[in-house]
Amino acid sequence: MKVWAVANQKGGVGKTTTSIALAGLLADAGKRVVIVDLDPHGSMTSYFGHDPDNLEESVFELFQHQGTVPEGLPRKLLLPTSHLNMVLLPSSTVLATLERQSPGQSGLGLVIAKSLAQLFGEYDHAIIDSPPLLGVLMVNALAASQQLVIPVQTEFLALKGLERMVSTLGMINRSRKQPLAYTIVPTLFDRRTQASMNALKLLRATYPEHLWPAFIPIDTRLRDASRAGLTPSQFDQNSRAVIAYRALLKHLLAQPVAGQGR
Repeated sequence: MKVWAVANQKGGVGKTTTSIALAGLLADAGKRVVIVDLDPHGSMTSYFGHDPDNLEESVFELFQHQGTVPEGLPRKLLLPTSHLNMVLLPSSTVLATLERQSPGQSGLGLVIAKSLAQLFGEYDHAIIDSPPLLGVLMVNALAASQQLVIPVQTEFLALKGLERMVSTLGMINRSRKQPLAYTIVPTLFDRRTQASMNALKLLRATYPEHLWPAFIPIDTRLRDASRAGLTPSQFDQNSRAVIAYRALLKHLLAQPVAGQGR
């Protein structure tokens, strides 16, 4: 199983959209995909018609066993999505309380890695939608992953969030046997604005080794797909953003990853 995390320490940069778009394209290609919602806001969970405010069970249950994961629990929590090849480990708003609980528990940093290990062989890919805050949930996302995707809105304030994310990654990598590979993805790009053009130019100058050379354009079809509860490629496989995400997926699949085949 290939495990990718999608993360940034700033909200509103396209993390959930990027996670779902990439997962949907993999599912379109016949891959078995599990998507993991680790954001207490539950945007990915809501996307597919599940209510994070009222779910009785969610990924929160995985963190309630002192760092161990009971056999079969991750499988029990899976929910359907709009795509037959894709299932969801859902979030719930109670996840927001996890940070207050975690100081009294040990071994919580590897809960998601252990959970996905139970699904190894049943799924080809896992894509984790991480919260925008550094804490036990983001640590879990990064610890479980072999490759990190960092969406960055092409505007100045988002670049400051990227600096924090790269700094966090450096800290995480010091505790890993192999550094976590990462790809920076410019999102919400609008060539009509000087702000987008300047931000993209700065990204290319600052992060030449890790930057995906293209970008994800602003595309209203992404919002329409979300409203319909369909992956972007299910909704419109020829939209500008889907064409861009297809190119991004090809790029990511060609990258060497750390610790593949958990």
